[in-house]
Amino acid sequence: MKQIIILIAVQFFLNSCSTTKLIAKEKREGSITILEELSLNFPRRAGIPFEGISDLAYDKKNSMLYMIGDRGYLYTFYIKLSPKRIKKLKYLNAFHIKSPNGTVLKPDIEGLCLDNKNRLIASFERVPRVKMISKDGRLIKNIDIPGFLRNRYIYRSKNKMFEAICYHNKYNILISAEYPIRYHSKRFQTIYSLSGKKWHFLTQKYPHSAVTAMEMMDDGNILIIERAYNGIYKPFYITLKKIYINNCDSKNLCKSKVLATLSSSSGWGYNNFEGLTRVGKNRYLMVSDNNGHYFLSTVLVYFRVDE
Repeated sequence: MKQIIILIAVQFFLNSCSTTKLIAKEKREGSITILEELSLNFPRRAGIPFEGISDLAYDKKNSMLYMIGDRGYLYTFYIKLSPKRIKKLKYLNAFHIKSPNGTVLKPDIEGLCLDNKNRLIASFERVPRVKMISKDGRLIKNIDIPGFLRNRYIYRSKNKMFEAICYHNKYNILISAEYPIRYHSKRFQTIYSLSGKKWHFLTQKYPHSAVTAMEMMDDGNILIIERAYNGIYKPFYITLKKIYINNCDSKNLCKSKVLATLSSSSGWGYNNFEGLTRVGKNRYLMVSDNNGHYFLSTVLVYFRVDE
């Protein structure tokens, strides 16, 4: 009986643990500096588990951080940042994603951003679409996308649609599929604006290299996260890459630069980073998806781009 009580107490402690710092000091990876790295573990809130995070968005004005999950949940945090660390991160609330009339849904939302009017915009897989979403998780309305992108048969599969989204000061909402659409080669990726403009770039040569997140940089170019997973016994790669959308050739193939490669073989484990948001000058947060596995943490990384 005593052993059972101890096990329950340990499990309660692990489940109620909020954040754990994973690094003692800053560390350099290529052209980025990891400022802080946190393991996030939270108990259920309003019956909703904290899991499966697919993207995040930062509201500087209100010091809010929003995280979206691909299992149909929206999470809200209060966050305070200094140039070198996360000073405070407080888990506020969790919401079911709902229809406008309040019906609970389970959509596969993969991308999240805030537009210039501070409205949450989400991108979806299974059905290729972009929607405005309220800050308590209600889907408000559809946002028009180019006609050819509505055709679900151009995607590699129903789970390879609008993986990444960001808001750009000049081009407004930008989206990217996880893998190139069918009539492109497997390395010939594309960023799409909702007005129809396209920018192409080459993914890394790792097998199954896929776009998982993107964000506008201070100079108007695009920061991309690419993931390459080929099984538990092979290296897992996360690549942070800059796409120079202002430096493209006549076919709109843009120059790119690898800023950092985070490999499982160099101590980064199998953290599946799928979310990215800009939080300050040359500073970003990225977050991993634990895929709903209770034994895996959600990892939040605060980093600086050093160019």
